[in-house]
Amino acid sequence: MTETVDTLPPYEPALPRAVDHNRHLAATAPLHWLAAGWRDLWTNPLPSLAYGLGIALVSWGLIYSMFVFDWAQILFPALAGFLVVGPLLATGLYEKSRRLAAGQQIGLGAMLFPRGGLHLFFVGAVLMTLMLVWVRAAVLLYALFLGWRPFPGFDQVTQMLFTTPLGLSLLLVGTAVGGLFAAFSFAIGAFSIPMMLDRKRDAFSAMGLSLSLVTSNLPATLVWAALVVGLVLISIATGLVGLVIIFPLLGHATWHAYIAVRGD
Repeated sequence: MTETVDTLPPYEPALPRAVDHNRHLAATAPLHWLAAGWRDLWTNPLPSLAYGLGIALVSWGLIYSMFVFDWAQILFPALAGFLVVGPLLATGLYEKSRRLAAGQQIGLGAMLFPRGGLHLFFVGAVLMTLMLVWVRAAVLLYALFLGWRPFPGFDQVTQMLFTTPLGLSLLLVGTAVGGLFAAFSFAIGAFSIPMMLDRKRDAFSAMGLSLSLVTSNLPATLVWAALVVGLVLISIATGLVGLVIIFPLLGHATWHAYIAVRGD
């Protein structure tokens, strides 16, 4: 009498296999994203331009308030913090590009109140918190290097930063610390909000996937980050007038960047 032995099924790990998010995008891919964003900008352009004008007006109002309330010392960190919260501010532009891709039209009202709910609010709260922490860190760095002295004004600060050893040290350390904040916020915010509009992901999953997509496609995403910084600097150099066109361009292009790294 032969004895049968039950064969067990092959072992399946409890955790899912790692997913490869590397899309093998060329470093020149961001140029195609900008071109696609430029087309979206000029397809029914009035809502996008009005959106950009609104961002510029709010920015002007905030800068004016800093001078009125004698908070001019946080102007530079606040301008850098704009890069942190930029993905949140561009939510309506993502929504327009999403609807254009679906063959739909959209007005300014729908752009100002896109879908997303509490998860969108949570990602926005995380990005706002990062910006506030960065502004506080910048103030602390100023105090550590220069002591508790009053803000001397932009002319003297600029001269001090670029002509004295202490100022150069503050500039280098501040840039390094600010770069860490900017890099982390870019990684979690670059594609998380478009993903929530597109796939209705929860906030934690969207931020984690955004981080993975950014780090898995570094040649393209590093060039994209450099283009974003460069175009924002051009906007600042024009007294934020350029923001009227540049901000919608970047918002629409970011949607196409998300589509490219999302794949499928």
